[in-house]
Amino acid sequence: MKIIYWIFTGLLIALMLFSAAGSFFPNPQGEAMMKAIGYPYNVLHLLAVAKVLGVIALLVPGYPRLKEWAYAGFTFDLIGATYAFLIIGTPIADVAFMLVGLVLVVGSYIYYHKLLDAKKA
Repeated sequence: MKIIYWIFTGLLIALMLFSAAGSFFPNPQGEAMMKAIGYPYNVLHLLAVAKVLGVIALLVPGYPRLKEWAYAGFTFDLIGATYAFLIIGTPIADVAFMLVGLVLVVGSYIYYHKLLDAKKA
């Protein structure tokens, strides 16, 4: 169970850090992307900081409530981004990686709770 948890969680962390990394520097592609979906560019900076904090929350032992918030935040981020791109007509194939991200969130979350239940038993 631990191995499966860390596979899901490691891939999720990599996705979130990769997504956040480009937002900390001037990024014309990110600016164009945000303009296309109708959000101000500054939102990218906020989301990047939130993603890094969420990653830290998943990596630090303990703090189960904080981990729940991190999972919720990642879920809202990925669902919101998927919706924003689909609503402007982006093909599903171009947003598939966000759906993969949701699978990683769900897998990590499920196995996180299985590990908690195993500790209690």
